[in-house]
Formats: sequence, C-alpha cells, structure tokens
Amino acid sequence: MPNAKVLESKKAVVEALSSKIKESTSVVFVDYKGITVAQDNALRKQFHDAGVEYSVVKNTLTRFAAKENGYDFTEVLNGTTAMASTTGDPIAPARIVSEFAKKNKLPLAIKGGIVEGSVLSAAELTGFSELPSKNALVASVLGTFLAPISSLACVLDQIRQQKEGGAPAAEAAEA
Repeated sequence: MPNAKVLESKKAVVEALSSKIKESTSVVFVDYKGITVAQDNALRKQFHDAGVEYSVVKNTLTRFAAKENGYDFTEVLNGTTAMASTTGDPIAPARIVSEFAKKNKLPLAIKGGIVEGSVLSAAELTGFSELPSKNALVASVLGTFLAPISSLACVLDQIRQQKEGGAPAAEAAEA
C-alpha cells in the first residue's frame, strides 16, 4: 500500500492531466519508442512553436484522468506513451507527429486521441494530419467566396468605363 504522500502526489498528477484533457481542443497519444534524444528535442521544438504541449505520461494515471472526462483509452494506453495536447489548432498535434515521422523515417506512431470531444483512432488522426491547418482551410473558403465578388466588380468596372466613353483599363494600357 503506497504511503499517503505518494498517493496525494499521484492524485495531483491525475487531476492535472484530467484538466489538461478537458481544456484541450485535441489530445493525441504517441508511441515514441525508437526516437533518439536529438530527434525528441527537435520534435519538442516543433510542438512548442505550434503551441502544443508535449510530455511523456504514465499510462495508468492518464487512464484515470481520461476516465474522469468520460473517455476510455484502455487499449491505447500501453507501452511507451507521450501526450500532445493543444487548445489551439486541433489538427496540429497529429500533423506534427505524422510529418516528423515521415521526414525522419521514424517508427513514431499515433496511438489514438481526442479531437474536439470525439475519440478518434490512430487511422482517423493520421488522416486528419494530412489536412491543412484550420487557418489555411478558412483562408481557402474565404478565397472561394471572394472570387465571384471580385469577378463581378471587374465586370461592373468595365461596364462603367464603356458608358463613360473611355476604353477599359486593359485596352488603355495597350494603347
């Protein structure tokens, strides 16, 4: 039976992990076996630059923290496990892990995780990792909305120029 001091410290760790899982837009569990210290430092730097928290976690304590939030990761939380979590771009942790593993030809693997409250498998998270960031997707959609408006503005400007008797801007530049 562990003494009271050890038990209290473990409860504090579970509470901290539980609140991190609750507050995060995404949590990704990673099997980091086979990665060198230098590679781990490079991966941590990429996570830090993207606003993602990354740490090695104890499976049992993380399992308790996940259960407090209504998630069951019994099959995922075994072996070497690290947890990458963010309150920002929900795709960032999975994308960084996948790109880093491909770039460095590492056995670094996503085990599973949570994205905006939904439990996702390793395959689903790997699929998400191939998507552009949330900001890039928003910019693409806005660009799609702006294209017809821009075309309409050009056409209306050409009609205005013709009615004023002047040549359109393209023809005026050629003359």
